[in-house]
Amino acid sequence: MRKLSFICLLAVLAIPAWAAAGTPTPADHAAATKQCATERTAMGTPAFKLLYGTNANKSNAFGKCVSKLAHQNAKNQSNAAAQCRAERTADPAAFAAKYGSGKKHANAFGKCVSQTAKAAAAAQVKATSNAAKACWTERQADPAAFKAKYGTNANKSNAFGKCVSGLVKHTAP
Repeated sequence: MRKLSFICLLAVLAIPAWAAAGTPTPADHAAATKQCATERTAMGTPAFKLLYGTNANKSNAFGKCVSKLAHQNAKNQSNAAAQCRAERTADPAAFAAKYGSGKKHANAFGKCVSQTAKAAAAAQVKATSNAAKACWTERQADPAAFKAKYGTNANKSNAFGKCVSGLVKHTAP
């Protein structure tokens, strides 16, 4: 009976840790807020609202952007940790020398994850901003043809988002 209770206790404690693995942290939200402000400035407010806004007047665009990028940042952290583990396993001494500071280079893993995740986030912001600018220019030239080319829902109102996501996926490494 004690063994069963102990196993149940371990299972109960393990579930919240497993469930929280993909959940954005406050740091992810703070970084996402800065990223969204950068994107909004880079692509212009009208394009930003068109890309992220979901309500009638697109006034919820900034919040939707922060939510999306916070989840993306959490995913970037997880991917960066996996990349850094692999790099550390391949050559621990070189890894410590490359990323660590201080006598024992004890902070190498954290610095690697931070640098890798920040680089991924910056690349995503740049790619999204560039794609939005290109789609905005194409949309301005002929709005009807743009909707027909990219729109997939009943009224083709999702054309701008489909254009941007298509360009971002096409140019992603």
